[in-house]
Amino acid sequence: MKPLLQFSHANGFPAPCYRAFLAALAKRFDVRYVPQFGHDPKYPVTDGWPHLVSELIAAVEQHGKPAIAVGHSLGGYLSFLAAARRPDLFRAVILLDAPIMSRFQGSAVMFAKRVGFIDRVTLAGTTKGRRSTWPSADSALAHFSSKSAFRTFAPRCLTDYVRYGTEPGGDGVVLRFDTEVEYEIYRTIPHDIQRAGRRLRVPGGIIAGTESDLVARLGLRTSGRYLRIASVDGGHLFPFEHPEPAAAAVIAMARDLVPL
Repeated sequence: MKPLLQFSHANGFPAPCYRAFLAALAKRFDVRYVPQFGHDPKYPVTDGWPHLVSELIAAVEQHGKPAIAVGHSLGGYLSFLAAARRPDLFRAVILLDAPIMSRFQGSAVMFAKRVGFIDRVTLAGTTKGRRSTWPSADSALAHFSSKSAFRTFAPRCLTDYVRYGTEPGGDGVVLRFDTEVEYEIYRTIPHDIQRAGRRLRVPGGIIAGTESDLVARLGLRTSGRYLRIASVDGGHLFPFEHPEPAAAAVIAMARDLVPL
């Protein structure tokens, strides 16, 4: 029987968009996921994401056995917080390009929230009001192909993003992930996540992209206090840029953390 792996996606990227990455993981794990966080009214987006963490915990509880939690960006932080809150549900936690903020960095984020500058500190400002509809899937693909954030995607992963990240709507296709939800998730990022590290009772690791702008900004010093560190080629979105090497890195990290 394959070990259970609970995957959690990045903000704005529904889990099915990771098809190539998850298919590589499925060769070694029984992969489960929440399709997209923040869209179930029972688990609203609020400051610090407590209800999103509860949504992840509820999903794992249904499996009836502990899981290895793997999360990308938003999903990494949710996995970290969930494992700290409910260690009985997790065998290990692996964060993908989700560096833990230091106490000083967290204080700066808290201040930005209070004074209304958080949109400038996170990607919230670039998310609010961004385009979400296209006349066809082909036009959506052309649109994203022209954007710098997506140019490094493996072609099949960009196709998957359009295929699984949009749905029929209006006179064409619309983003499946509500942009208002995406915006609120960025604005409510936990500013005290490093406190969860002191409560973490399961083995953990972080895999960082060698060219990640987020890692460059936050560093890995605080992460290293709680997590084993590894790296793979690519930027913040490396599971879409290099899906098979990314999956291989997860498998290697999991073997280092727990018996498989």
